[in-house]
Amino acid sequence: MDSARGGGRGRRGREKRGNRDGQQDRDVRLSKTMSYALRHGANQMGLEMGTDGFLFVDDLLAHPQFRSYTLQDVERVVATNDKQRFRLCSHPEDGRLQIRANQGHSVQVMDLELKPVLAGAPDCPAEAVHGSYLHNWSSIQQQGLSRMKRTHIHLASGLPGEDGVISGMRKNCDLAVFIDVPKALADGIEFFWSENGVLLTAGDAEGKILPKYFIRAIRLRPTRSMLPLQ
Repeated sequence: MDSARGGGRGRRGREKRGNRDGQQDRDVRLSKTMSYALRHGANQMGLEMGTDGFLFVDDLLAHPQFRSYTLQDVERVVATNDKQRFRLCSHPEDGRLQIRANQGHSVQVMDLELKPVLAGAPDCPAEAVHGSYLHNWSSIQQQGLSRMKRTHIHLASGLPGEDGVISGMRKNCDLAVFIDVPKALADGIEFFWSENGVLLTAGDAEGKILPKYFIRAIRLRPTRSMLPLQ
């Protein structure tokens, strides 16, 4: 009898864990789909995005790719996202709820709440780090970092897991390239802080941060080790 009751508790425990895992998987899918829509694909998806990067949440949820989700799903994903990728707010005129990605756009977005970094200011970092992958290192070493199709190159204030570092690179990056921010600022390259603490730069006139601004490069996995810059 006791073993039967124990087996029932075990099944219930597995069911609860399965439900939690299913919810997490569903939230991850929603987060990725929202990231694509808000950063890159709104026009292709037939969604009307304002020049400020905001979409109305009810328009988003009416789209076929989002019809299985609710407002509560969106609010939960925004609130629990560890990198604070999204911002929800009410439209100032009609109060309708709208959503925007905090950074990472390949489409031009006006009025992103970006704070310019000024040389010598208290919030000007001595260095910032860009996360990438070892298979890109040869190209980065020769040509520098490029914003590619995005509007900015993303930099973090430190490595993942360090105090205050919530975003700026993907968790699976195995290469970290450290940039001399004051040196780049002195040469006219602009940097900005995003709302969620990511350092953004459009790079030079060609959209790059050249190797002359590299301080060091580190292989992150399997163990951390320095890489030669030249």
